[in-house]
Amino acid sequence: MPTRLLRSLPPPAVLVLLYAALIALGAVLLLLPIAHHVPVTPMQALFTAVSAVTVTGLSLIDTGSEFTLFGQVVIAGLIQLGGLGLMSFAVLILSALGIRIALPERHILREDLNQTSISNLLSLVRVLLLFSLLAEALGTLILAFAFVPDRGWAEGLWFALFHAVSAFNNAGFSLYPDSLMRFVGDPLVNLAIPALFLSGGLGFVVIADIARHRSWRRLSLHSKLMLSGSAVLIALGFVGVAALEWTNPATLGGLPDTATRLWAAWFQAVTPRTAGFNSIDTGAMHDSTALLTMVLMVIGGGSASTAGGIKVTTAIVMLLATIAFFRRRAQLTAFGHSLGTDEVMKVLALAVVSFLVVTTGLFVASVSHDGDFLDLMFEVTSAFGTAGLSRGATPLLDSSGQIAIMAIMFIGRVGPLTLGFFLARRRTPRVRYPAGQIYLG
Repeated sequence: MPTRLLRSLPPPAVLVLLYAALIALGAVLLLLPIAHHVPVTPMQALFTAVSAVTVTGLSLIDTGSEFTLFGQVVIAGLIQLGGLGLMSFAVLILSALGIRIALPERHILREDLNQTSISNLLSLVRVLLLFSLLAEALGTLILAFAFVPDRGWAEGLWFALFHAVSAFNNAGFSLYPDSLMRFVGDPLVNLAIPALFLSGGLGFVVIADIARHRSWRRLSLHSKLMLSGSAVLIALGFVGVAALEWTNPATLGGLPDTATRLWAAWFQAVTPRTAGFNSIDTGAMHDSTALLTMVLMVIGGGSASTAGGIKVTTAIVMLLATIAFFRRRAQLTAFGHSLGTDEVMKVLALAVVSFLVVTTGLFVASVSHDGDFLDLMFEVTSAFGTAGLSRGATPLLDSSGQIAIMAIMFIGRVGPLTLGFFLARRRTPRVRYPAGQIYLG
């Protein structure tokens, strides 16, 4: 009966139930006495589980000091399942057992991977998981050279594995109380961690496209937009952070030399792409830098990736549509390809829903805690973009504010999939109405 009920539901609803079940299971496991050193409240356990499954990184308690090794393993497992997708692991297990993947499961998998077609989904899943495991293994090996000298062999290797999983899945959970601030000038950490979360945030469709064609001219339009858009955002973020924070004594200005400042500017420019780690004090940044960071968090990474946000391609299509409007062009073009009306309508819907979610969340948070408005806006934006960067306001919220943040994190991870499903359903109107005219602007 439960199986029949699940199959009768639309794929997005099934995904919501699956992720909710995983969150509930994670919260129960984190409440076990074996999972923590000090007592953990149900709210703290639930918030941590939601943050891990939605690969956000916001937390009410310190992960490294308050959770035991068992609790940290649970968090890492939730991050892996939430980042790569529950259906991807389910499909892999069923395929290994020789069980046929039926059409309803393929539709759910399509929604989980944010795809528009069910063709080649199984091959995409295999590429996704293989690339993920290889990237995390390589990341663990590289990070061990930084963490083993700091923590010893056993703990250092675990720290390397945990941070590799957290980075590739764009989760932002760290076992250090200061995130990665102690490694602000370490070239190894400043290259390995961004390499992990940038590769995870590009999107598995882009990774597979690059592996298949290995030529810029043969790449798909989506891959070209993702790669070029990401490069522009990284460059703008690096120049912006460096220019705005260079003389700030609480951030870049307090670092010992130019090289360390450049490393910090680089890291802080790429981490808002929903990675969530920080190598400088986020709360001490200028308001202008915080605003720049919020814009990058809202944009996020790529579709079918471990990153959140409205996605880079969405931001690009919004920009192209605006340019086309002012140039009086009826068709959008990019890299020799045209974009249809459906893409523009979907982008418009995503933008409106995102605005409503962030605005509603900010209203609830401001009622919950009468603190600095910028800090509250930063936390809400970080939750929606599943970025995990914080200026310290989340633990100060009351229960209603923390519930709102959890809801926003969940919407940021699952909501766009649900929206995409309903946008994909085409209904032919039975009645045609006469054209009307309204005045805009």
